[in-house]
Amino acid sequence: MCATKTSDVAATVAQARALTAAGAAVVRIAVDNAREAQSLPAIRERSGATLSVDLQENYRLAEPIAPWVDKIRYNPGHLYHHEPQRAWQDKVRWLADVAARHEIAMRIGVNCGSVDPATRDRFAPGDVLGPMLASALEHCELLDRLGFLRYCVSLKDSDPAKVVEVNRRFAAQRPDVPLHLGVTEAGMPPEGILKTRTALMELLRCGIGNTLRVSLTVPNARKHEEVLAGKQILEDVAAGRFPGEADSGRSRLNLISCPSCSRVENEAFVELAEEVHRLTRPWADYPITIAVMGCRVNGPGETDDADLGLWCGPNFVNLKRGTRSLGAFSYVEILPRLQAELEALVRENGLKLASEDVQPLL
Repeated sequence: MCATKTSDVAATVAQARALTAAGAAVVRIAVDNAREAQSLPAIRERSGATLSVDLQENYRLAEPIAPWVDKIRYNPGHLYHHEPQRAWQDKVRWLADVAARHEIAMRIGVNCGSVDPATRDRFAPGDVLGPMLASALEHCELLDRLGFLRYCVSLKDSDPAKVVEVNRRFAAQRPDVPLHLGVTEAGMPPEGILKTRTALMELLRCGIGNTLRVSLTVPNARKHEEVLAGKQILEDVAAGRFPGEADSGRSRLNLISCPSCSRVENEAFVELAEEVHRLTRPWADYPITIAVMGCRVNGPGETDDADLGLWCGPNFVNLKRGTRSLGAFSYVEILPRLQAELEALVRENGLKLASEDVQPLL
């Protein structure tokens, strides 16, 4: 996926070409507004890439986007943002009509942290996979009834074990539907690559999955590393080299961070993720989850399940403890405050402070 601003045609074309040269069969870009949609004809013409566009809250952008792309990805959990009075079924019917007229495909992209609230409320509070699976199946059923069959599904979580389980469940119920595989917010390499490998290779070993993406928190110049990691996964599967079963990683520090993309409002996000990674090294063996998100689209919801969550705006970083907001801090202030909250969390859980052995780096 391109991490450049989509409105920056030259940068987006260059990155799309680099990803294609590295071996990407499909290049995904995000479109969040009309200005970005207007950049697509030039990106299409100059990149030569097979393009998939990620719709955000405004599903109506599909109309100006469709003539210039090969696939549209929509998130069922984001459909309610725009025209909330309109039923999601009507919105999907409209999307299917646009896609059919332009002969392009669609991906139903379900993410753990942004499931449609109405669907999530039908399940017990601790049930994460049930709402994801129900959302995907309901959207598939509607597209089937509409006669639009050029679609695939993705069900992504930051926990590799959950990715394996929810995709297994879906494949058992809808083996006819192509699956796009990925671990969302896998984080930085090498840990992010390991999380992705353990989940995707277990699914591929079972014959589940048609396409895949590796999502890493890396600077723009290194985005091609996602493609290389994906190719290595496929090579290892073909050679029969498989890792052990995926686990949740809850026995040790679990750092979650989203891949940089065009939605990031401050390019300091990647640097901040790197600093958090460095800061937390002394807590590597502590069962704590920290999430670092780069934008307003995924940040608020997809930090809820973390012990400590950070989501970045243009000038401030929002800090959370679970679902509770602790305030917004400047990019200069956030690391000392994160360290203080981390130490408080450790004390409350009766664990020994890492600083008693090693002084964390600031």
